[in-house]
Amino acid sequence: MSTINGEHGALSVAPDSWWVRLWRRFWALPLAIILGAGALGLWLPLLDEKLLGLLPNVFGGGADGARGLLSTIASAMISVTGLVFSITMIVLQLASSQFSPRVLGGFLESRLTQATFGVFAATFVFSLTVLRSVRGADDQDAAFVPQVSVALAFLLVVVSVLLLLSFIQHITQQIQVQQIISQVGDTTVRLIESMYPTPEDSNPRVTWEPPNEPPPTLVSSDKRHGVVNQINYGWLLSAAIKYEGVIRLEVRNGRYITEGQPLATVYGRGFDDSDRRAVQRSFTMSSERGIQQDPSFGVRQIVDVADRALSPGVNDPTTAVQCIDELQRILDKMVRRRVPSPYLLDDKGIVRVVYQPVTVAEMLDLAVDEIAHWGASSIQVPRRLLIMLDDLMINALTEHIGVLRAKREEMDHLGTERSDE
Repeated sequence: MSTINGEHGALSVAPDSWWVRLWRRFWALPLAIILGAGALGLWLPLLDEKLLGLLPNVFGGGADGARGLLSTIASAMISVTGLVFSITMIVLQLASSQFSPRVLGGFLESRLTQATFGVFAATFVFSLTVLRSVRGADDQDAAFVPQVSVALAFLLVVVSVLLLLSFIQHITQQIQVQQIISQVGDTTVRLIESMYPTPEDSNPRVTWEPPNEPPPTLVSSDKRHGVVNQINYGWLLSAAIKYEGVIRLEVRNGRYITEGQPLATVYGRGFDDSDRRAVQRSFTMSSERGIQQDPSFGVRQIVDVADRALSPGVNDPTTAVQCIDELQRILDKMVRRRVPSPYLLDDKGIVRVVYQPVTVAEMLDLAVDEIAHWGASSIQVPRRLLIMLDDLMINALTEHIGVLRAKREEMDHLGTERSDE
């Protein structure tokens, strides 16, 4: 497989498969747990009936006792599930209004939250399913109490109580601003480590100029629209190798695309409709921006939290400083690495795909400019931004020093203008 920058580059962050995207949805794990509980509730009483008399007396009550216990568990669990849902909605509303709507993905993708909903609803479904198998002495068939099934329903209640305690602790931690920005920072740092080469990895020294002949072909979006979340560079590389041409991307991750907007420009002969569809399918679009291949979105989320903290209605510069601390961690990881080459090569070293990696200058502008503007009147914020830039220059690669120094001078100039006013 062709790579860029050795082991690093765009191809090292492959787009998610449909299976991964499916399990990332909030409802996937709870639904799987509920279906499993329903199937177990149908099968386990049958096993109980076959093993009747061979198992120890794990439930000492009769049919009436089993029915009462299962009914109580079912009614209690559906009530608690509604309570947990209400708590989650309140937390999401608080996070959206206090921090940023763009940080809600972390709450919904939490496996603990999903498992809590799933186990609560599964206990309800399991109890109702087992309840239909309980038969008393007055029934037409012989009396039967699925002892193991009833005992398992009781154990599910115990597990639900433990999950409820864990869920409450998890929620109280998740609404802390430091926890939110730290989680975003962790994800962004891991993405930078996978996409940006270390100083030991050498960028291929190649250049490319668009050829004059044959005329290029413009590939536009079909009827889809939304934010470009992921790009399948492997598909694009294969398509370019197939017709021995070059594909230059006109958009990057995080860009909003409307119907019919250009996605890529294709250079070469032999490009047909199947290749056009392959290029179009290489772009995954969504209604919301994602961080899977876009480290700048992590910075965007943290900057949004800082902007909200610096608004007159909140006026919390200390939170903004905490955001700057996390931004320094992200930028420090980036300035220690090289910007990926914008070219994807085939096995012969020929340029096949031209894309647009996020540069250090773009990340600096995104991380500094808005916070510097809204926090200019604060005592803490400008000082902390200057310290961040000075610290970044200590560990930065030589190729990034000029960009950092220019941003430092820009900050000094902005401070001078503010003092003159």
